[in-house]
Amino acid sequence: MTRLGVVMEPDRDNRTESEGVLNPATARGRDGELYLFPRLVGQGNYSRIGIARVCFNADGDPAGVERLGIALEPQEPFEKNPQTGGGCEDPRVTYLEPFDCYVMTYTAYGSQGPRIALASSHDLIHWERLGLVGFGETAPVNFNNVYNKDGVLFPQAIRDPTGEVSIGLIHRPLFPGSQPHEFLARESQAEEHRPRLHHESLWISYCREPTRLEQLTDLHWHHRLMSPRYSWERMKVGAGAPPLLTRHGWLLIYHGVSGRSDDTKQRLRYSAGALVLDKEHPDEIVFRSKRPVLTPDEREAEGLVPNVVFPTGIDQRNDLGDPDRVDVYYGMADDRIGVATL
Repeated sequence: MTRLGVVMEPDRDNRTESEGVLNPATARGRDGELYLFPRLVGQGNYSRIGIARVCFNADGDPAGVERLGIALEPQEPFEKNPQTGGGCEDPRVTYLEPFDCYVMTYTAYGSQGPRIALASSHDLIHWERLGLVGFGETAPVNFNNVYNKDGVLFPQAIRDPTGEVSIGLIHRPLFPGSQPHEFLARESQAEEHRPRLHHESLWISYCREPTRLEQLTDLHWHHRLMSPRYSWERMKVGAGAPPLLTRHGWLLIYHGVSGRSDDTKQRLRYSAGALVLDKEHPDEIVFRSKRPVLTPDEREAEGLVPNVVFPTGIDQRNDLGDPDRVDVYYGMADDRIGVATL
């Protein structure tokens, strides 16, 4: 990836974003404009999801945003908690072809911790909640009782591993033992006592032949997609932007986490990688980057949470007649929003 710069910074005088703008979703509207859905962090880590329109310069590169308001604000019980007051966080938006509408996956930070929730829209401005995602008993582990984040939907129907036509959701459950301090504590154990754990993994869950949007919150078939492998992602991996179909297969920009601890604190490092899944069998990996494609070496090194590149939005530049160019929008150190091109 090549950095294009910072596209959005927080307005410190605005109470809804005084503590940061980060981890945005992106989507092309029916009007051809590119819309950005940043996580807006107010005082006390209270998070809303905003709406903005991306502005481009004469070369066609993103250069800034026009703020348009709020898409979602915590109001449902599953979005409210006693620690921060509430959170609608880290959205991703997919235009879902079978339903001719946009579906947002986001982290609902309720009293039971973070969970994946869905909302839908026909115009990217007005959003209707569909509720929390639930996972059926066919899961080899109970996803309903653990934290879960980084949900992204495939934009069109795919086939599950048995060949059934489905809508697929990639997600990352966080089981006990998967938090950074727990991972680093295990590092002091002998190698044979530190197995690679399934809860650090990306999973695909499926909704077979849905006829209504509400069915997307009820998933019944599950497949582990990948676990950490390389040093830059050794702690955990998580989905980034929604999958994009290319001539090589489904492109998934994801994040990997590495880290270490010293006498004073943990030092985590979030980088971006590239994954390509087979077009016909998206549970099969065609390509996986051995090295990160973007690392937090510049302005991402400083911020509220330093050393974080967190990709969440993707824009194929068909508007420029260049479908091979992909712009990736990402959170910079939990404080600003950057964009890089691939």
